[in-house]
Amino acid sequence: MPTRLLLLLCLTGLVFAKKPPDVDCYVVHMEYVHCSWNKQGTPEVNYTFHGRFGSAPWRECTMYLSENGTITGCNHLYQNINDRFGSFYTILKHGSDESKKQHELRYKVKLYPPTNLTVKLGSDSNLWFYWNQSHSGCVESEVRYRINNKTWNSDPVSTGIQYYCINLPSNSSLYEVQVRSKFGRNCAESQIWSEWSQPVAWGANNSTDKSKPKDSSMSAWTPVMYVLGALTLILMVMMLLHYERVRIRLMPVVLTPKFNQEWISGSDNPKPFYPDYTERVCPVRDYTLVSQSSSDSSDCSTSSVTTDQTDCSIPMPLDGSDLSTSCSSSTSTVSVSSEGPEKVSV
Repeated sequence: MPTRLLLLLCLTGLVFAKKPPDVDCYVVHMEYVHCSWNKQGTPEVNYTFHGRFGSAPWRECTMYLSENGTITGCNHLYQNINDRFGSFYTILKHGSDESKKQHELRYKVKLYPPTNLTVKLGSDSNLWFYWNQSHSGCVESEVRYRINNKTWNSDPVSTGIQYYCINLPSNSSLYEVQVRSKFGRNCAESQIWSEWSQPVAWGANNSTDKSKPKDSSMSAWTPVMYVLGALTLILMVMMLLHYERVRIRLMPVVLTPKFNQEWISGSDNPKPFYPDYTERVCPVRDYTLVSQSSSDSSDCSTSSVTTDQTDCSIPMPLDGSDLSTSCSSSTSTVSVSSEGPEKVSV
């Protein structure tokens, strides 16, 4: 009975015992092997890690990676660059729990992202992008770009090529470009791409590197410049109005007279108006009462009243002898009679 109970407890422990997590490894930029065992979550215990290439001796990890105090990975160094073409063996162990695994790393190489990505507008009016990659001879790249923050477009770049061209870009559009790399077919094509490089931009915002923080001083000074511009404009308008008022006071406007010939002539067929026109002098006479005795001695009618007449067409005599005796002068005589109505003769 005790033997059966002990056997039952051992079987139950084996059933509920947790297996060590799965280990996943790949080569990072031909410098070290990165292994992790937290894909299914952070493990509950800390495991020790051992690794080796081929038949080399086992080496415990010297650079553990942890997450929240729990070991989740290891960076295993190696000296020979060709070790990736061989098999890599790992042991993950905690107490009596142990897990061994074999890894083929020749197709699992992850490079660093390309560096020094720059943009230049060439003399051919095309947009050229250049970058650096340390393993350029065996590396193929992929470029992705977008215009005005729209959908990304991707283009492959042949092995060994470290530049890319966009034909005839528009100055009014914003172009943003990123690059990533991996080992090509000539050097055992890798299945893992590098991370995307830092983006560079060209176009509307006059910037060549969006990874750099933008200068915020312009945004702070912009409203100040607007206020100063408005105050300057108002001041200039006030000065102009003040100058105009002073000018009107010091130099008043003199109106130029204009003559209307129709008003002056007053006829249907107006004659030209001459400002320097002069006329000959016309005599003007007042009413004079002629007595009855003087009228009998004259050749004219009896008692008369001479009315005022002007006749500019008759020349005016130099002496006054003809004015009292001549009946041919332009005078109108009114005859006065005591018995009948007045008779006027001309």
